[in-house]
Amino acid sequence: MSQKSDSVKENESAEMEVDDSVHESVEEEPMETGDQETQDSVEPKEEAAEEVKDEDYGDEEEIEAPVTKKQKVTLDPEESYNRFLKLLQKTETMARCLDAGDAAPQAPNSPVKAGRPSQQGDHRHRMTEKEEDEELMEQSKKTDTVFTFQKSPWYITGGELRDYQIRGLNWMVQLQHNSINGILADEMGLGKTLQTISLLGYMKHVRQVNGPFLVIVPKSTLQNWMNEFAQWCPTIRAVCLIGTEDERKHIIAEQLTPGTYDALVTSFEMVLRCIAFLKKITWKYICIDEAHRIKNENSKLALFVRQLKSKHRLLLTGTPLQNNLHELWALLNFLMPQMFSNSEDFDSWLATSDKRNTEDIVKRLHRILQPFLLRRIKADVEKSLLPKKELKVYVGLSKMQREWYSKILLKDIDIVNGAGKIEKARLQNILMHLRKCCNHPYLFDGAEPGPPYTTDEHLINNCGKMVLLDKLLTRFKEQGSRVLIFSSMTRLLDMLEDYCWFRGHQYCRLDGQTAHEDRQNAINAKTLVVRLGTGHI
Repeated sequence: MSQKSDSVKENESAEMEVDDSVHESVEEEPMETGDQETQDSVEPKEEAAEEVKDEDYGDEEEIEAPVTKKQKVTLDPEESYNRFLKLLQKTETMARCLDAGDAAPQAPNSPVKAGRPSQQGDHRHRMTEKEEDEELMEQSKKTDTVFTFQKSPWYITGGELRDYQIRGLNWMVQLQHNSINGILADEMGLGKTLQTISLLGYMKHVRQVNGPFLVIVPKSTLQNWMNEFAQWCPTIRAVCLIGTEDERKHIIAEQLTPGTYDALVTSFEMVLRCIAFLKKITWKYICIDEAHRIKNENSKLALFVRQLKSKHRLLLTGTPLQNNLHELWALLNFLMPQMFSNSEDFDSWLATSDKRNTEDIVKRLHRILQPFLLRRIKADVEKSLLPKKELKVYVGLSKMQREWYSKILLKDIDIVNGAGKIEKARLQNILMHLRKCCNHPYLFDGAEPGPPYTTDEHLINNCGKMVLLDKLLTRFKEQGSRVLIFSSMTRLLDMLEDYCWFRGHQYCRLDGQTAHEDRQNAINAKTLVVRLGTGHI
């Protein structure tokens, strides 16, 4: 539960250092990085990644479901190890170029480098190691000055970027200048959305590139992204692609004609439904929020986004990357498919390496990733924010809860006491029932008195948590505060809704069934209680 907070926006003049050459109009040559052209391992999957129809589309979990299964390739341990080291050497070369402020490799020019087989019978679309090294050395000789913001950009009108956000923007500008894709992994609440919008504003106002940019976000944050565009950089013409099939066709026909928009904001679900339209366009930038959603390269979502063509790519995630090299490979493969093209090299090498060497490679890979990944936490960069106060209140069980709690334990006393054969599934089932009992005994059939069923004081008195909640909401209402109540149980949300109606509290409910058009109205309403059954605010 949290009390309301006010936001303060400062308005100061923007200053920046820029090389004279930056003022010239910059026209970027399109470089398609869609995986169907740069990664031969994806080509056989295109048939499976067909546009999803509305009537065929299920819930959000279906996006994550694996649809293909790769055959494992067995490599000689020494050969696999050598391949992996070569890959690390390439990334180290790119890291040195970025650290030195020099330009990293651009789109290849020669027919062979552009992805044609270099030898007869070689159907892999890759340049040779020698060609790549020559190109890296040639690019490292360039001395272009990278555009650097000293203060909040002039095109940001809704307030000002904080110092760490300006540093994040400069980091992304440097990546863009060097044609390197990256991951912005700041902790939630540090303004990844604002920094991304600032980057797209830089592309429009400094680089003179008016898109098109594609921003893919969770459905629950779709309207928030549109609001942020309007607030911080209204000069970017942002269009939201959402709705029924007829509504989407109308948006595509009326609002998404070339030259009439700068940024297209859509959801993961819409990518599946509109892939035929989206993959026709070569996007100047593809930005994906909650990027950990594509860490499974065999999921429908991951396969679909890999069909998209783009000049630059940016991933946003507040979830720290784990020491799972395969999941890390999936993200790097999306960002740099030509460099990270073969997951079998990762998997087979790890399967044949000893623990000591594995830890060494993980540490080395993290060091190499440093130029491509930026992560800050609130404690390090946002000194003006007060530390979060977390107060845990332990509440006793009501009489009815104690009775049901005892029934659950006595029913499977052998399992609870550890006697006999312990079945994990049965034990987990017991724990789930105990959890339900602690939340509210009415979650069990037969616990609620009736029929007839009534909504009155017994809904509160028969649950210890409800008794405390009733007292807290009365106090917060007097203070004029707003409250968020989170629950993963849909039926408990139903009971909380009955409680709010009984007490006369204004409220709105957000869960996975809330329609997109109703979400923003609910959030903007003068509500006291907001209940979320979903993981995204």
